[in-house]
Amino acid sequence: MIEDNPEMRENTAEILELANYEVVTAQNGKEGVQLATSYEPDLIICDIMMPELDGYGVLHMLGKDERTAHVPFVFLTAKAEKDDYRKGMTMGADDYLTKPYDDVELLNAVEMRLKKSDRLKKQFDRSADGLDRFIEEAKSFDLFAKLAEDKKVKHLKKKETVYTEGSYPSHVYFLQTGKVKAYKSNDHGKEYITDLYKEGDFFGYLDLLQGEPYQESTIALEKAEVAMIPKDDFFQLLQGNREVASKFIKMLSNEIKEREERLLQLAYNSVRKRVAQALVMLVQRYQEDRTKPFSMSITREDIASIVGTATETVIRTLSDFKDEKLVDMKGSLITVLEYDKLLRMRN
Repeated sequence: MIEDNPEMRENTAEILELANYEVVTAQNGKEGVQLATSYEPDLIICDIMMPELDGYGVLHMLGKDERTAHVPFVFLTAKAEKDDYRKGMTMGADDYLTKPYDDVELLNAVEMRLKKSDRLKKQFDRSADGLDRFIEEAKSFDLFAKLAEDKKVKHLKKKETVYTEGSYPSHVYFLQTGKVKAYKSNDHGKEYITDLYKEGDFFGYLDLLQGEPYQESTIALEKAEVAMIPKDDFFQLLQGNREVASKFIKMLSNEIKEREERLLQLAYNSVRKRVAQALVMLVQRYQEDRTKPFSMSITREDIASIVGTATETVIRTLSDFKDEKLVDMKGSLITVLEYDKLLRMRN
């Protein structure tokens, strides 16, 4: 609760505490930002007209911080002009209370925002049904209505392209079924696989956010279904709700970390270690239960593209792994038998 008027601050905090909420108060915007980043609250209520840092400044600063970007934000103000309302909502505020307000108005606003926040924080199944339920929940936000209406599904055959390097982004993609690889090609046509996507993954959003042509191509590793979200609806989704924007910020952070780790592995690890890591990556990406054998049809060329070496080298290394009973192979089908040993393989 960020409010410079002592009486208003104490009265509002008392009402919320009587309703069994735990409240932390700040007497100005600067103190409010410090407390919000320390406590990482479930909801922020903030006055607009304050000394040192006004409410718009508070919202801007907290919206840039990953720890608080997703937190629902409710403005308090004595002003009721539409311009103030529009400015606050455009910047990403979730609600707006005009002073004077009674305890029922306050508690209803708080309860509604917390419920909506909880619904978006739910872990939905990584499936078509999960995406549908996510969108159904998101319909409570007007900004998501068009997203639900415009969802189109592309049915892909094995080796069919989703998008190509150099083309301009028009959609964000959600993988409903199947497996998809992302790769880059050099001037000689040699591929390097940059990522592997499984059911429940979003992809194609990084270049869309940067406003640049795709830096890689994507192709189906097997029969797949991909939901296509138009870019206009995607941007409306991100700009209109800070919780959803925060989810994509975290996804971007994880993606960058994973790619940095793989680059380090390419630079410093032996081929044998890198082939083992490629198999471990497949298990981690496509199977939750690591105690059971994992099987997947994948070409030796694709494994070589993950490892960053010649196909012949991968074939020899996999043959060694088979002799050591770490894997089994039947045609293109590779079965990982000893996940833990591959994970712990020395360089």
